Amino acid sequence: MSWFEALMLGLIQGLTEFLPVSSSGHLEIGQALFGTAGEENLMFTVVLHVATVLATIIVFRREIVNLFKGTFLVKQWNEDKHYVAMILLSCIPVFIVGMFFKDQVEQFFGNGLTLVGICLLITALLLCVSEFLSKRKIGERHEVGWKDALIVGCAQAVAVLPGLSRSGATIATGLLCGVRKESIAQFSFLMVLIPVLGEAFLESIDLISGESVASGIGLLPMTVGFIAAFVSGILACKFMINIIRRQKLIYFAAYCLIVGILAICL
Repeated sequence: MSWFEALMLGLIQGLTEFLPVSSSGHLEIGQALFGTAGEENLMFTVVLHVATVLATIIVFRREIVNLFKGTFLVKQWNEDKHYVAMILLSCIPVFIVGMFFKDQVEQFFGNGLTLVGICLLITALLLCVSEFLSKRKIGERHEVGWKDALIVGCAQAVAVLPGLSRSGATIATGLLCGVRKESIAQFSFLMVLIPVLGEAFLESIDLISGESVASGIGLLPMTVGFIAAFVSGILACKFMINIIRRQKLIYFAAYCLIVGILAICL
């Protein structure tokens, strides 16, 4: 993989991670077009995800610091502990998938664009349905609750498939559950921190132990891809927050429909 290919893939990851269009699906399409698809790029993909996680931490640094203080510096049970507990609950479904079905999930990556296209079409349908139904429940909005956290966590676990947007699935599911737009947007972006960092940690252990097949990626492409994903991720995250407030997911549904059809044709 050249540094230019890494740059383009990093930009794709950063710009699409926070938009409901599936960053994993776009990475699959990008790698197919560049001819860099394959298991050897798994660690590179993880590095890009870590970059966007750091972008999330930068954008939500105040909220994260407040949650940290309220969770670890206060003895009594409070709203911060409650919020962190819901994030941990939302991570259980994806933890189960990662621990017991990791090999099966990885088989869906790097094996053509048909599945990516189908999943993008499903994402488009989900976004359309969520926007239509959520507008009929404006007066019933509430903050994220225990039930919402678990349901949204299940949506995140299903969205490990390439082409199914994680942010699209979690935000749309939250809207369908009646959660406030701003509330589900923040929860969706924060709940991904633990799974992605955990995956990066496990992949790093495999790389050090020699069990990972990602050693073919050079340091320069890794660095260029990381920086590109980090910078573009910060911009995309801020942009997505404003989009959620206006609730204009229908445009992303149309985009996913078009790209999904093109992926199937390719």
